[in-house]
Amino acid sequence: MVIVACLMLPMAALALYGMDRLEDWLTRTPQAPRHARRRHLRLVQGGKHESLTRPRNGQARSNAA
Repeated sequence: MVIVACLMLPMAALALYGMDRLEDWLTRTPQAPRHARRRHLRLVQGGKHESLTRPRNGQARSNAA
């Protein structure tokens, strides 16, 4: 029984160390990106320049592929 306990001691130490590192990784504050810039991809047609109101002529626009 003592032999089994001695063999399991390194595994317990590694588990404690790993959990400590995981806890530090999960609780750290996110850092800002090093090269932060505006996103180039616009998913809304027209982006900032076009208004997001409905067409006034009463017909719905469809841009399906």
